[in-house]
Amino acid sequence: MSLPSFDSFSSSARHKVWRGDELGLADGQVLGTGYEALDAQLPGGGWPVGAMTELLQSAPEAHAWQLLLPALAQAVQGGTGPVALIGAPHEPFGPGFGAQGLTVEALLWVRSEAASARLWACEQALRCADVAAVLAWLPQARVGELRRLQLAAAQHDALLFVFRPDTVAHAASPARLRLRLASCEHDSAQIDVHILKRRGPPLAAPVQLPARSERMTALLAAAQLRRKLRRQQEGGLQQPVESATVLRLGLHQEKGHALDRIALAA
Repeated sequence: MSLPSFDSFSSSARHKVWRGDELGLADGQVLGTGYEALDAQLPGGGWPVGAMTELLQSAPEAHAWQLLLPALAQAVQGGTGPVALIGAPHEPFGPGFGAQGLTVEALLWVRSEAASARLWACEQALRCADVAAVLAWLPQARVGELRRLQLAAAQHDALLFVFRPDTVAHAASPARLRLRLASCEHDSAQIDVHILKRRGPPLAAPVQLPARSERMTALLAAAQLRRKLRRQQEGGLQQPVESATVLRLGLHQEKGHALDRIALAA
């Protein structure tokens, strides 16, 4: 039996070798983020399937939905099943999600304040073949617990996003991909996506993405115009002050829902 030559072996294996100064290839399936600028900086060009993506934020609900909704809507529309929300800080607001392609019927919201219960629910959801993606808010999770979730995601080819506070940015993590989300200092309409960990070289500058969808931006601009006209009718413009306005995308009257409150400058 003849053996392949060293040259032929090295040629066939060369494409599998990752150089530390190059963006690595994905080990498995990926799902596009919906943002070309971000896809260009991620191995394989999207969110890794069968691996943990860790998102770090100063507030548990800040920026997460705008970043993930395009991919989640794509996953659900692909017929892979519902999206499980484990410990989400606010109840999902149906009209707001539906306006961006993710219907409330496609969401499973698991409520629990106990860290152990959230971890258990997350593992069970990852093992369910009918679940398209798992989003888990686990601020107190330890490295060993995160490693167990990473293993469960890999065993079942699940899409897993874990949200933690940005204070753990320098702590160890088994996540395949690690991002920190923050408001852009110079443009409130943008968010900065810092890539802390990926299979590739460090990214010096953050990727800037829109902080809200085009439809939301139009609604906010219209709300600002209405307030300006109302002040003019009341006797002239006043000096601008910092304030907050509640903007709802539907007729739901309860407070504390994701995607139904936007802070605006008066």
